[in-house]
Amino acid sequence: MTSLTGQAVADLVRGRLHGPGTTTLTRLGALDRAGPDTLSVLSSPKYLDQFRRSRAGAVIVAASLADEPEGPQTRIVVDDPTEAMLVVAQQFDRQVDQAAGVHPSAILGAGVRLGHGVSLGPHCVLGNDVRVGDGCRLGPGVVLEDGVTLGHTTVLESRVVCHWGTVIGNRVLVQAGAILGGVGFGFHTGEAGHRRLPHVGRCVIEDEVEIGSNTCIDRGSVDDTVIGAGTKIDNLVQIAHNVRIGKRCFIVAEVGLAGSCRIGDDVVIGGQVAVAGHITIGHRARLAAQSGVTCDVPEGADYGGSPARPHRDSMRGQAAMLRIGKIMRDLEALVEQRRQGG
Repeated sequence: MTSLTGQAVADLVRGRLHGPGTTTLTRLGALDRAGPDTLSVLSSPKYLDQFRRSRAGAVIVAASLADEPEGPQTRIVVDDPTEAMLVVAQQFDRQVDQAAGVHPSAILGAGVRLGHGVSLGPHCVLGNDVRVGDGCRLGPGVVLEDGVTLGHTTVLESRVVCHWGTVIGNRVLVQAGAILGGVGFGFHTGEAGHRRLPHVGRCVIEDEVEIGSNTCIDRGSVDDTVIGAGTKIDNLVQIAHNVRIGKRCFIVAEVGLAGSCRIGDDVVIGGQVAVAGHITIGHRARLAAQSGVTCDVPEGADYGGSPARPHRDSMRGQAAMLRIGKIMRDLEALVEQRRQGG
C-alpha cells in the first residue's frame, strides 16, 4: 500500500506546506468522505463548506484559499490544485502491472513479431503477421487478426478485438471490450435486396489516443478510418466507416458519427451527440450534449439542439418553447372569458 507524508506530497508537487508535515496519507478521497489518512483537494470556493467540515489528513489547496481559518490544518498550497492532484494520483494508482511474457494459453499465428518487454495475457489470440511493439500490454482475451500492427507501450485491456489491417500507434490505451476495424454498416439496396458493400480500408489509430470500453470504430470501405493523435474517446461511442477525426479531440460517451464525417482538430463533442454522414465539423468547434448535427459546423463554433444550430439560437429556441405553456394557458383563459361574456 502506498503511503506519503504531507511533506512528501509538498515535495512531489513543489507546493508550500502549511501545518504538520508528518501526517501519513494512504489514499485519495473527496473532502466530504475523507478520513485522517486521506489526501483531498480544494480547487474552488464552492467546496469551502465541505472543506470546513472535512476530516482529511491533508488537502491540496489553491493559494487563494490557503488562509481559510476552518478545515484541515495540513495544507499543500499550489497554483493549480487539479494538476497537483494528477501528479499525486500516479503514486496511488493501484493498477497492477502485468508482467512481461506470453501466457501459455495465448495463441500466436505465423510470422508474429513481438517487441521487447511485451506482455500477452491469458487466451490472447494473434493472427498471422501481427506486429506488437516494445512494452505493449495485452489483457486477457485480446484478439488481433491478421496484419494488425501496434506501436510501442500501447495497452489493450481485456477482450479488445482488432480486426485485420488495424494500425495502432504508440502509447495508445484501448479499454476493455472495444472493437476496432470491424466491417462498417454499408449496403447497396436494389431489386435483390440489401447487398453488403466491401470494406477494404483500414482503421488507423494514431499516437496517444485513448478509446473507452465497448466503443466501436469501423474500418473504411475504400478509404481509411483515422483517429488523430491525442484524441480521447469515451465509452460506448460508434464511429462509422471512413470517418476522419483530427488531433486532440474530446468525444464523450454514446456519441454516434455516421460514415465519412470529417472532424477537425481540438473539437469537443458532448454526450449522445449524433452526426449525420458526410458532415464536416471545423477545428475547435464544440457540440453540446444530445445535439443532432445535420449540417456542417464552422471552425470555432458552438452548436447545440436538434437539429443543431448556433448555441445561442438553440438556447433561445428552448426558452421560447418553455414559454408556450403559459401562452396557451393565457389564451385558453381569454377564450373562456369571451365565451362567458358572449
